[in-house]
Amino acid sequence: MAARRVLVQWLGHSDLRAMCTSLPAAQRDEVLGQIKGSPPQAGDLGPIQTLLNTQPFDEVRILSNYPPRWNSWYRKWLNRPAEIVPVTLAKPTDYTALFPLADRELAALRNRPDGDRVELCLHLSPGTPAMAATWLLLGKTRYPATFYETFAGRSWVTEVPFDLTIDVLPELFKNPDTHLQHLAAHSPGELDGFQEIIGNSTAIRTAAGRAKRAALRSVNILLLGESGTGKELFAQAIHRASPRRDRPLVAINCAALSKTLLESELFGHVKGAFTGADRDRRGAFEQAAGGTLFLDEIGECDLDTQAKLLRVLQPPPGGAASQRVIRRLGDDKDRTADVRVVAATNRDLHAAIREGTFREDLYYRLATITVTLPPLRERQSDIPSLARRLLDQINQQFAAEEPTYRHKTLSASTIAFVKRHPWPGNVRQLFNVLVQAAVLSDTPQLEPADLVAALGELSCGPFAATLDTAAALAADFDLEEHLNDLRRQYLRRAMRQANGVKAQAARLLGINNYQTLDAQLKRLDVTGPWSE
Repeated sequence: MAARRVLVQWLGHSDLRAMCTSLPAAQRDEVLGQIKGSPPQAGDLGPIQTLLNTQPFDEVRILSNYPPRWNSWYRKWLNRPAEIVPVTLAKPTDYTALFPLADRELAALRNRPDGDRVELCLHLSPGTPAMAATWLLLGKTRYPATFYETFAGRSWVTEVPFDLTIDVLPELFKNPDTHLQHLAAHSPGELDGFQEIIGNSTAIRTAAGRAKRAALRSVNILLLGESGTGKELFAQAIHRASPRRDRPLVAINCAALSKTLLESELFGHVKGAFTGADRDRRGAFEQAAGGTLFLDEIGECDLDTQAKLLRVLQPPPGGAASQRVIRRLGDDKDRTADVRVVAATNRDLHAAIREGTFREDLYYRLATITVTLPPLRERQSDIPSLARRLLDQINQQFAAEEPTYRHKTLSASTIAFVKRHPWPGNVRQLFNVLVQAAVLSDTPQLEPADLVAALGELSCGPFAATLDTAAALAADFDLEEHLNDLRRQYLRRAMRQANGVKAQAARLLGINNYQTLDAQLKRLDVTGPWSE
């Protein structure tokens, strides 16, 4: 069924002034006496009448905050089907009043029975600049629309070359620290202690700036981020940038040890504490005295170990925030050490708290300062320099082991490949792929095919489409059909995520209106139980 083009607009002074040319003298004087401005000119139709004379619409809705009799006069003068929606608006430049009125009108259109067939058209010319700005805000976010303007008897579609939901808001909200602009003033390479961290994107600069500030104080720091984003590298940088740099940095992987061994590693033990404990042993807290203890994968600790960590992280009465009281396994006396704790996890600890698998009090003890490390897909501009640095390290390692080794470089097409690849395993995955490519390639320059071969065992996940494309190029490859397959995948994903609401799915995909989406669904024969 064809879409219904529904035009929504405000009734403005220019429209009323144009109407006055046909009114009796008393009515004309009443209107002009209130709206002021220049007298009407012969042949001036006003924005609304001009648009309706030059563009076809199935339905016309006009919001008006003018007296009911004026609305009647205007409808009669318009001389075509139109619904005038009366609203109460004391000040036509008040955004706080305009927004809910406009939002309510557009929401009613979307929610009515034929809402999925409405092609929304918004007229920007009538009314005040605040009214036009409100249409722009809503038409580029909640209610995707086509925008129209008119002037001097002409009308045109106005292309707005940005999308708030794609171009603006994600950049603002993907990192909650972006309002702290001073933290991103320097690249990591310009910060003492952080020179080993590669990148110049806003995301990595902000993370490094936040970590650098926290490093100067003996407060606990919690590093958050996906696997492979460089949490251990950040922990080392924090230690190097801190006043504790000349003291030990001790790292413990909490996920790599059993409960008993982990407690022994953390707190130490005395001889005979358990089978195999043939001597007294200092734990990591004592080994790190005066320095930093890095607890990697802290989210994998069981609840009993969490309780013991909480006790150790609680400073004694009157003690410094970094003073720890430790009791070795099997011992009957306490020992003290001044230790700064940096913890890291790739788990969602808030979800773990809700599930009862992580203690909320321990979370707040660890997270005095949190630093979120961005995944590679959120810092694509950093990937080329990062790949080159990693390959330099690989070249140096291989050359040291094999004097005849020929150093590898990355071709321009390979740089483009690594930049657009999603790298779900982040830096760790990128490094491993480069290692394998450097080992197996016969040529001094690595090409995309070398990296694809290294990725070949991973035939599913976010990068499957890339691999499929590379593999198909070696056979009978149909580019258009492959692109259509990709389109189908994203269309299905958007429709499922939007529970079948086409307008919402269009917004997720960055499509201007749902009709364009609907046409693509039909052309590509994409169907499914979207509500599931």
